[in-house]
Amino acid sequence: MDMDAEPVNQVVELRLTYRYIEDHPWTVQAINGFLSAYFMEKPGFSVQRHFDDLESGMHVWLCEIPSNMKITVLLRRLQADIPPCRHIQPATEPSARAQYVIDRPE
Repeated sequence: MDMDAEPVNQVVELRLTYRYIEDHPWTVQAINGFLSAYFMEKPGFSVQRHFDDLESGMHVWLCEIPSNMKITVLLRRLQADIPPCRHIQPATEPSARAQYVIDRPE
């Protein structure tokens, strides 16, 4: 049996900063809706979990994405639905999940 034929999904973190939520509280629901719609249209994409990270004050969505999907495309489309923002990709350990942080523009 050829194990290489199965596409491998990866889990990434989409994070929304406390400052951004404070400025635009409705964006948490907007992103929930956006990700639900994205799930319907993109095979292999799903949201595993959505939670508040109490330590950082951020909202976090754990998204499972197919290995051939570009998260930047999702971020660009999301950017059209929410107030001006910037995306930050903090450095993480190689073994850690990739993080994409949405914050207010400086």
